[in-house]
Amino acid sequence: MINWNNLDTLKAYGELSKVDKVKLSDVMSAERVKDYSTPMAEGLTYNYAAKQVDDKVLEVLAKLAKEAQLSEKFEALYNGEVVNTGEKRLVLHHMTRGQLGEAVEADGVDKRSFYVEQQNRIADFANKVHNGEITNAAGEKFTTVVQIGIGGSDLGPRAMYLALENWAKKNGTFKMEAKFISNVDPDDAAVVLASTDVAHSIFVLVSKSGTTLETLTNESFVKDALKKAGLDASKHMIAVTSETSPLAKSDDYLAAFFMDDYIGGRFSSTSAVGGAVLSLAFGPEVFARFLEGAAQEDKLSRNEDIRRNPEMLDALIGVYERNVLGYPSTAVLPYSQALSRFPAHLQQLDMESNGKSVNRFGEPVDYVTGPVIFGEPGTNGQHSFYQLLHQGTDIVPLQFIGFKNSQIGTDVVIQDSTSQQKLCANVAAQIVAFACGKSDDNRNKNFEGNRPSSIIIGEQLKPETLGALLAHYENKIMFQGFLWNVNSFDQEGVQLGKVLAKRVLAHETDGALKVYSDLLNI
Repeated sequence: MINWNNLDTLKAYGELSKVDKVKLSDVMSAERVKDYSTPMAEGLTYNYAAKQVDDKVLEVLAKLAKEAQLSEKFEALYNGEVVNTGEKRLVLHHMTRGQLGEAVEADGVDKRSFYVEQQNRIADFANKVHNGEITNAAGEKFTTVVQIGIGGSDLGPRAMYLALENWAKKNGTFKMEAKFISNVDPDDAAVVLASTDVAHSIFVLVSKSGTTLETLTNESFVKDALKKAGLDASKHMIAVTSETSPLAKSDDYLAAFFMDDYIGGRFSSTSAVGGAVLSLAFGPEVFARFLEGAAQEDKLSRNEDIRRNPEMLDALIGVYERNVLGYPSTAVLPYSQALSRFPAHLQQLDMESNGKSVNRFGEPVDYVTGPVIFGEPGTNGQHSFYQLLHQGTDIVPLQFIGFKNSQIGTDVVIQDSTSQQKLCANVAAQIVAFACGKSDDNRNKNFEGNRPSSIIIGEQLKPETLGALLAHYENKIMFQGFLWNVNSFDQEGVQLGKVLAKRVLAHETDGALKVYSDLLNI
């Protein structure tokens, strides 16, 4: 039997605060770096040697994982129990990339079969676009795909596209350029459309409900541009939506591909939401490789041994940092330009999932939950906010991501080292600098150290490794939600602003809301 208990009621959590704290500058060694390392899927490695843990802390964290029934809760999730209690829904994004447990039926259909069917339909459509069976009205091939969506319909797919764009160009799988329109600010759509040959573009409208205000507004913007160009919008647009939405059977679209209520927006990159744009951009075979990487990482997340389960271990260490050591934020620092938008995706994934102050039963919790997430790719971040990370008053746990080889392979040797070697040298140096610091009589040049970090290391960023990386963070966040006893799969916090915005647009305002509306000339 599964028990959903608050973190502060668990015996092992009480033990954590009594364990001696680890001072990194005292424990960092070559042996520790080798030992505190856990294999991930697709050749990735999660290394946590520079985290403030030792064998004693890890022993108590293992007890906490068992007492919190993390493995049992994950098993319940992928076997189709209603884990999203706020919306009374199943949580099935893992099933978009594989079958982890028993078959799950909902809405009268086998859900794994449903997701595979949608992936196959997308693959068939993409192949027909690429080989010229589906063309524009003039019989010419489409060369660009533009995704219209916001939140999870934009952040994840955009980050995944940018992560693989140069890899695909290098490896001969680049099919179509992808662009994205998300912000309801008209400047967003206008700038994208100004640089787009709309006559040779397919537009992907993504809205599960078919009623998302920002997305439908941008759709109208795009349709107006197509009309002005003398084009039939219905020959240039496809929809990704639910089977019950008004978009599902509309003649306004070339085709409609389906998602369902069991896939949260921020977890939808491996569903039709990411599948359509990524399959059109790179080919369905590349998207399938991406899914396989995610599926292999999901399998590791089932392991009950925390030292063989990188997601569970990462989650436990994160909760230890947040709730025992008291660190309020976490920085994600990919030393890969291809992952330039990955931190932005993780901001939504983490903060929308675990930014909760009540437990899954609606009762206030007496402990902190999700941290603030931010980040930029290195080495750019080093010349931006690393000053605060090294010498600021707050300690910010760091999560580095690095690859031994670049995606392109083209490089130059300057001062006896390549650009890639310089990049990797920087991340190695930063880990040790943050952990060990440097003493100096000049206090302005003194580095206290003891600033914890982990790193995920891989050979090269490619579809499989990207899938594994995405699944790692999705599952880490899930495990942390289980520990905090919050519902990580709803997002009521985004609703109030939407409701008030509709009141403003309907001119049904008074008090402060009316004054702000007047100030903005609405």
